[in-house]
Amino acid sequence: MRHSEFWALLDSVFGEAYSRTLARDLALDALDSRTCVTALDDGVPPRDVWHALCDQMDVPLSQRDGGERERMVPPPR
Repeated sequence: MRHSEFWALLDSVFGEAYSRTLARDLALDALDSRTCVTALDDGVPPRDVWHALCDQMDVPLSQRDGGERERMVPPPR
């Protein structure tokens, strides 16, 4: 997953306005309390950040593609 794919999924699943707030403000337990933005800046792969965010927000696996079934979302490691 590329950074651009991460941001597109974030907007698709959470909405454009709310997604930026989540990425900037929500501390993710699975990433040592880092936010999405901080984790990405620290070099954490976007796929790992995506799944950590979805896990914390209780997004079902079936909805992590943003409603686009043709979009490939790498599974969690």
